[in-house]
Amino acid sequence: MQVSNSIFIAILSLFIACRMSSEKTTNDKQTLAELNKLNELLRDSSFAVKIANYHEAGYANTTGTGQSTPAEDSFIKKSFKEDKIATNLAGFYAVECGIGAICKETGKTPVDILKQIVENRLDANHVLLLNRFANATWKAGQPFRGFNRIKRDNFVVAAFLSKEEVKKDYDQVLAAATLLLTKLNSLPGNAPAKDQFEAIEKLMKDKAFANEMAAYMEAAYYKGQNQPVPPFIKPEEDTATLMKSANEEKLAINLAGFYALECGVEYLSLTNKQPPSAILKAIINDHLKQSDKELLERFANATWKAGQPFRGLDRITREVFKPFDLLPPDEVEKDWKQIQMAAELVNAELSKTDPS
Repeated sequence: MQVSNSIFIAILSLFIACRMSSEKTTNDKQTLAELNKLNELLRDSSFAVKIANYHEAGYANTTGTGQSTPAEDSFIKKSFKEDKIATNLAGFYAVECGIGAICKETGKTPVDILKQIVENRLDANHVLLLNRFANATWKAGQPFRGFNRIKRDNFVVAAFLSKEEVKKDYDQVLAAATLLLTKLNSLPGNAPAKDQFEAIEKLMKDKAFANEMAAYMEAAYYKGQNQPVPPFIKPEEDTATLMKSANEEKLAINLAGFYALECGVEYLSLTNKQPPSAILKAIINDHLKQSDKELLERFANATWKAGQPFRGLDRITREVFKPFDLLPPDEVEKDWKQIQMAAELVNAELSKTDPS
């Protein structure tokens, strides 16, 4: 099952109409200039270090915790299997946070939205939103796999992705939704949304399910590329280890808010027909309408979740690792602070952009 080409054509046409018209308004020109600048920042390793350090310092000031990055790098032994599971879970966390946003907007339950995804009945705007969540969570995982991955050709502002890359994102959404719906089918048909989110929480904290979902997601990726599906974990890989840079992991941990901001602001810029800088200023001044603020908080929560398995699969069993809709207010506030800190630095850079 795959999303129809007509949806992607509609989305791409919308991008073209908004940004590539020969009769751009001032706002169109400004938006395109700012997206180009944001694209540069995404791929700039020095800016990544700057924003990661800013997040680290901000978190330490808020919580009274934090560690300085050592001058000389050290290496951490990681489980090959857990690393591979982490690599393939981004789409699951995108779906969990994304369907929560759609539920809040529409009044439907998670199972309702999952059925719409699997049956290709989701409207184009919600498809776009889920794609943005998928792209944000994918980006959050890349520095954990290697800091140099932010330089790859497909590590770009979401609006600049090719049709092929957009399809990869939605293939991941569709795969995660399909397996998740299968697991939730045992719930009573009239189960309230809260019960459904609680069932999702149990799955999120289950390491065996994480392995099952990761294997399912990787298989979906290969199928989407019309390639044969290899074994998820070979026997010799089950207990294998690999060494990773401690400094790069620390950077990755503190970049999640930046990738949440990028995808979230680009989505709001498109849907609200405002340049990114207008969204950023509203974030900094806390003048966003509540629904937009909550959407950005969901993006931050999704990218945070995407990084946790890379740090150790046991982290998915923690109390705070739960659907966004079940989080206490103090945890949601942490997500908002991540968005605001990222917005401050990004807005400072975008303020230098000349739209002419």
